[in-house]
Amino acid sequence: MSVRIHVSGLVKQAVETQVPILVADLVASSITSQDPALWGAEAEAESAKRLGWTEAVSISRPLVAEIVQLRSDLQAQGVDHIVLAGMGGSSLAPEVITRTAGVELTVLDSTAPGQVASALADRLATSALVVSSKSGSTVETDSQRRTYEKAFREIGIDPRDRIIIVTDPGSPLEASAKEAGYRFFTADPNVGGRYSALTAFGLVPSGLAGADIGELLDEAEAIELYLANDDSDNPGLILGAAIAGTVPLKNKLGIVADGTHIVGFADWAEQLVAESTGKIGRGLLPVVLDTHSPELGEKLADLQVVRLVKDADQFHILPQNRHEGEILMSGSLGGMILTWEYAVAVAGRLLGINPFDQPDVESAKIATRGLLDAQPEPEAPAFTAGGIEVLGTASVVSGVETVAAAIDRLLAETPEDGYVGIQAYVDRLALPELAELRDAIASKIDRPVTFGWGPRFLHSTGQFHKGGPAIGVFLQITENAGVDLEVPNRPFTFGQLIQAQAAGDASVLEAHGQPVLRLNLTNPSANVSTLFEAVQ
Repeated sequence: MSVRIHVSGLVKQAVETQVPILVADLVASSITSQDPALWGAEAEAESAKRLGWTEAVSISRPLVAEIVQLRSDLQAQGVDHIVLAGMGGSSLAPEVITRTAGVELTVLDSTAPGQVASALADRLATSALVVSSKSGSTVETDSQRRTYEKAFREIGIDPRDRIIIVTDPGSPLEASAKEAGYRFFTADPNVGGRYSALTAFGLVPSGLAGADIGELLDEAEAIELYLANDDSDNPGLILGAAIAGTVPLKNKLGIVADGTHIVGFADWAEQLVAESTGKIGRGLLPVVLDTHSPELGEKLADLQVVRLVKDADQFHILPQNRHEGEILMSGSLGGMILTWEYAVAVAGRLLGINPFDQPDVESAKIATRGLLDAQPEPEAPAFTAGGIEVLGTASVVSGVETVAAAIDRLLAETPEDGYVGIQAYVDRLALPELAELRDAIASKIDRPVTFGWGPRFLHSTGQFHKGGPAIGVFLQITENAGVDLEVPNRPFTFGQLIQAQAAGDASVLEAHGQPVLRLNLTNPSANVSTLFEAVQ
């Protein structure tokens, strides 16, 4: 079997208790046969049209030759650089596939004007753009496509030669692609975005970038039979029971890569778990960790750690690597992807939720559209210190005068079973060090801390923030970008769009009763050190 899992402690008890029940209930074979009744009567309508991922390997096989041929055709035209415009699962799956394969793919899943400008400035004359969106109505990908169309025309390149569309059949994006004369691929419409790694959404950009997508499908195919069997050795059942079956439930899931050959898998798993389970006040909060993160250890009773290793069998042999109470897991990338997809479907059944809907994702989009349409004056900060404008929930910003005091006030509002969510709506190419805030904050508070680059997390973990347990406090970081870009034929710029996305999401979180501290960097490169000083 291409996936190995070792469990111990409470997790082993959960597996020994829950897996026999799952086997008796024929859960694995029912998932494979696409039985929508597994998650209850209320979930049937949605589940009935979201289980196509169980057939993704066979359905996607014919795509491989087509993608390989298109890559060859593009290379013959001098194209040596693939850019992907996509959000959520549409970008995170190709990101982990190409990073693991060691091939270059520029992932443009941001509306930060500096980041868009950097992509445009990078080998535009020899670039091709893949636009991935199930509907085509996603404001980020629509804006990026319009920008590249204009940029290609300005240097004398016909966009029809350089833009490839990946979408659902019958979508508005498919219709517009046909009208514009673009090359397009359609994916199985009965697969949600976060489950789309082994469909055209994961394979087209990865294959065009040079990843061996045939091998990826081989890896997934090698474990399909094991995942379909109602058997106690089924890794999908074991992992599902391990992450969602402990008593009491450990509803924070720390995912840490410890010597695995798979690069960036935790980021993909994060969106799969958060968007699938975070709803109706329940869910598993995924927390991406590294081997030295402050949360590791035994001090957080509600944190279940999944440690991704290169070889779980060999890793487990050494006493210092056994990590009592953790889940140790290894496998090929294709095998891991399919195993986690099954496991999260199983977890949904154990948690009593529908893992295939995302009822709270749209709320931030609606708030963003309202702000873009109204174009209101920017909200006045409560105060400004060291070039950082401070805004947020009254209970956090009232009566304080320093950034450090505001951060301390926010952290003090974290519930005993809560978490801190850091959201950075900035150009992450220019400010990558902001990711280090996660460990810095985690060092100050004995609670799990998540970190997300905005706006990409809105299409994944944003569902958990609004739909999961209302136990989060949020530190939002925005910037006055040094450069801005117009969105062709739209009444807003990228700078206005990302600020509206941040403000819209903050308003929705506050409406859910969750504290938000918003820190706007007026001079980003100069303000970062001030921010870290305030945290520390």
